[in-house]
Amino acid sequence: MPDPKELHQDALVIDSHNDTIVSHIRRGNRSLSEKPGAKRHHGTIAYLRGPLTPPSTDIDIQINFPKMKKGGIDAAFFAVDVTRAWKNHLTYALDAFGFFHMEVADSDDIVIARSASDISRAKSQNKLAAILAVENSDGTEGSLNVLHMLHHLGVRAMGLTHNISSWAADGNDETRSKGGLTTFGVSLIKEMNHLGMLVDVSHISEPGFWDVIDTATRPIIASHSNAKALCNHPRNLTDGQIKAIAQNGGSIGVTFVPSFIDETDPTFEKLINHVDHIAQLVGPDHVGIGSDFDGGGTLVTDATEFPSFTEAFLGRGFTEADVRKILGGNHLRVLTESIGS
Repeated sequence: MPDPKELHQDALVIDSHNDTIVSHIRRGNRSLSEKPGAKRHHGTIAYLRGPLTPPSTDIDIQINFPKMKKGGIDAAFFAVDVTRAWKNHLTYALDAFGFFHMEVADSDDIVIARSASDISRAKSQNKLAAILAVENSDGTEGSLNVLHMLHHLGVRAMGLTHNISSWAADGNDETRSKGGLTTFGVSLIKEMNHLGMLVDVSHISEPGFWDVIDTATRPIIASHSNAKALCNHPRNLTDGQIKAIAQNGGSIGVTFVPSFIDETDPTFEKLINHVDHIAQLVGPDHVGIGSDFDGGGTLVTDATEFPSFTEAFLGRGFTEADVRKILGGNHLRVLTESIGS
């Protein structure tokens, strides 16, 4: 068996979802580099949301640049969930990305990836890569022109909904409506495919999911979702949905949210069961990791624990090649085919 530590260090590791930008802002503009004295402007998010309070502050930041380095995470999707920014969705997203751009400018350790090759290049230069993502397409304010400008700013992935409905589709909490993609949602997906932006189906309703499968011409991602066969949660994917993502060429980021792992007794081993289930169902080419750090992914303490996954996958009998795919190779392939090399 390969040495887990050496394999983890050598492999490309990608985490397909975190909420750390907003979490850092709500902790008083805390530096993602852990730089002392770094100062940032207070903006829309700080005003609308206010500071985090207990019990949220009882949990320390789960992912930042030093913790990515220590955990061997080479690239991560830094998502901004605009759902709670009523009538301020776009400003909220721009405030978050403005904060993050300044963080990146102050660091020699990370780049914003606009293409898949940027991720591979950063790895070869011992740097980190960030993929900018909007969670909930209301961040476009219903405009494809805004979508173009978000792409111009470096956004390369977008979740169509959060739990509630958006301009594009119904969210997973809206099961009663039985609604799928709106007319705008169809246009949005087509334009994202044209521009080179990754369509994210985590949080979407099941009818909306099937509309996406019928509409998308490039691989999609479920950036932070688990298997419903193992845990019957509305945010998880049925076996039929998992098979459809595989047929589309997409990937699924298994997430660390305890209630998505097991209804009564979530454990690390049961988290690995979700990876195993997806791999057994559709093969090892369509599953990865999507932590949801700083947004509910609390089963794993923080990013420094990522090497535990390599050890666990090898322990389950996955080959070295398959472990490399699950750690990041599958997500990189989807990014290459969706946003371009």
